[in-house]
Amino acid sequence: MSRELKTGFIAVVVIALFVWGFNFLKGENIFAKNQRIYFVEYDNIQGLKKSSTVTINGLHVGTVVDIEFNKDPKKKGKLVVELLIENDFEFSKKSIAKIYSASLMGGQSLAIIPSYEGELAISGDYLTGEVESDIFSTVGEKLNPLQAKLESVIVSADSLLLGLNQTLTIESRKSLNRSIKGLEFTIGDVRKTLGSVNQLLDSSKVGIKNTFDNTRVITENFMKLSDTLVNANIGLTIKKAQKSLDYINDLMAGIERGEGSFGKFVKDETMYNNLTRMSKEMEELIREMKLNPKRFVHFSLFGKRAVSYDPKKNAANETNK
Repeated sequence: MSRELKTGFIAVVVIALFVWGFNFLKGENIFAKNQRIYFVEYDNIQGLKKSSTVTINGLHVGTVVDIEFNKDPKKKGKLVVELLIENDFEFSKKSIAKIYSASLMGGQSLAIIPSYEGELAISGDYLTGEVESDIFSTVGEKLNPLQAKLESVIVSADSLLLGLNQTLTIESRKSLNRSIKGLEFTIGDVRKTLGSVNQLLDSSKVGIKNTFDNTRVITENFMKLSDTLVNANIGLTIKKAQKSLDYINDLMAGIERGEGSFGKFVKDETMYNNLTRMSKEMEELIREMKLNPKRFVHFSLFGKRAVSYDPKKNAANETNK
């Protein structure tokens, strides 16, 4: 091999190594298979840098190769991040590229949250970008409303104290002092009243004790009465009373059916009519005996005939002489 050929071969190898090294330093491996480029647009990248790690489900699959402002005038100020994926894992265009804090010490990484719905993403597609708040941003977001409320409370308290100072003039303060002293006297009177009540309770302890003793005696007597009632075999008495009631019910049912003398008297109209007629005749007989007693007790030496019965005069309550 000639010297010129060797020199040309070495030059080609050096150029190839230089190109590979340059791309390797940028995070690109020109010898890697299945390399794909994706773009993500952000309003704020939270300190994301070139060569930052790109992961899918925690697995390192690529790096950030470039970050630049969007050249479209309508999207001025937005940042376009270029991602190099060196893995053949497939996901759809609906996947999300989220910037997150890799550690508490700082440093941002980018994670692709894969979605498998819809059309598959190919090299050169744009993915949806999101930024995850770090712990300090989250704490700041929580403390900002609290700070605003605390400032509002302090302003309100300051206004209240200012108004109170303006309201409490010298006379008002003297009146307030007098009210406080009056409240002190009132508390003293209440204490005296409570002392009197305590004395009254002490003097009434004997009466209260006697009352409780009497209540205990009454309770014991009631318990004895309860025991007596329990031992009196009330169940047997109730059964006997039930039998008596059943007998009375049977008797009343028999009377209702017209059984027996009393039942016939109640139900039989013939007996009732006979009794009514007999009562009426008895009444007429008594009236006749009163009006004409000589009809029933007659004594005559000369044989004078007794007075005969006259229904009309008897009905008119007149004597038949």
